[in-house]
Amino acid sequence: MANLRDIRNRISSVNNTQQITKAMKMVAAAKLRKAQTRMISTRPFASKMNEVVGKLVSGDLSGQPLMRSSEVPKRVLVIVVGSDRGLCGAFNNNLFKVVEKEIQETLYTHQKNGTLELITIGKKATAYFKKRSYHIVQEVPGFFDRIEYEETSSLMNGVIQRFVAGEIDRVHIAYNEFKSVIAQNRIVKEVLPIRPENLLMEDSGKVETIDYLYENEPKQILNVLLPLYLVMELWRAVLESNASEQGARMAAMDSATENAKELEQELRLKYNQARQSAITTEISEIVSGAQALGN
Repeated sequence: MANLRDIRNRISSVNNTQQITKAMKMVAAAKLRKAQTRMISTRPFASKMNEVVGKLVSGDLSGQPLMRSSEVPKRVLVIVVGSDRGLCGAFNNNLFKVVEKEIQETLYTHQKNGTLELITIGKKATAYFKKRSYHIVQEVPGFFDRIEYEETSSLMNGVIQRFVAGEIDRVHIAYNEFKSVIAQNRIVKEVLPIRPENLLMEDSGKVETIDYLYENEPKQILNVLLPLYLVMELWRAVLESNASEQGARMAAMDSATENAKELEQELRLKYNQARQSAITTEISEIVSGAQALGN
């Protein structure tokens, strides 16, 4: 009977876990809808910003500090957008492996010389890279509990100031781009210095040939637009990553719920088999006892 009791306890435990994963799936689905709405509403603005800036930087703008390019960058910064919570499958690890691969292939010298810096957004990113002894200059834990544009703007403006001051020569953003509920694209994108060839329209693959009329000189307009463009790049990365995280968690919890159902069925089958075996043993003992008394 002890064996039956153990199986009953396991069935109860699996059933409770199933209820938890089902509830987490529903919460993730609700958060995903909200995250998708914010992400989709931001995409047109970011795309048009990309188009306008791409048109403006096509001229002679050699004096623009945010377009300062060094052939041999002395110090490189990577902004890694992870998550604050787990239980989202391989969402974080897949991105972190891509970041490490990029570092090994193109930034290994900077890592070796100590000139590679990281800004980690989310507790998971901080824990992962700190454990591997990367040089983290800024940690942003709890970011996805609020997801505020002002905090994103403050973070990127600080990076811009360091770039203009010459403290860093190149900046990358690494994040998960939302593709579908079950799939994400891992992106490691260079955002500083701003290069005209990288400012291509996402839809057509090139900057549209629309002639704009500007009241001020392009250089004056870019002094305002370029910082805003960079803030939007990080803001979009944050929103894409948040939607990807909720989709990954929803898929992971759905898979966990299905696995719990299968495990519960297996345990119930074992329980019925053990119960049938115990009943058969008891009947055999009763029959044997009756026969012994009859003799």
